[in-house]
Amino acid sequence: MEKVKEFKQFGAYGLILEDNQILLIKKVSGPYDGKLDLPGGTIEFGETPEVALKRELLEEVGIEIKDYDLYDANSVTFDWEYNNMLIKVHHMGIFYLINNYANEIKKDIEIDEQNDDSLGAEFYDIDKLNKNELSKIVILMLEKLGYRLK
Repeated sequence: MEKVKEFKQFGAYGLILEDNQILLIKKVSGPYDGKLDLPGGTIEFGETPEVALKRELLEEVGIEIKDYDLYDANSVTFDWEYNNMLIKVHHMGIFYLINNYANEIKKDIEIDEQNDDSLGAEFYDIDKLNKNELSKIVILMLEKLGYRLK
């Protein structure tokens, strides 16, 4: 391992829970590559968190958010090894409970200029999820919601 770098990520994320299931995306890049993650992402320059939430969920999941409530603002830190470098990650997020949305959830999404890190989304049984397949923010939010993960 050669260098140590810092990487800060600040985003808006949606918690969509139905019948003891949670909607998660399949990540294909970044510190959560290969993990299941919450739909959402970076708050772009000039965007409000709510605008970022709506844009990201449309891009990554294909849904239009109709009703939501602020749930939490929180963060996690962890080490990520990438290209022979140790990267100290600080992932900060504003998390929203999504109460209502329109459109069908896209299970398969192409990577393009707008969507650069999600292969689509689907609902997963929370009781069957394993910590090693989840991003750190999914673990944080599910535990805060009272779930015990394996």
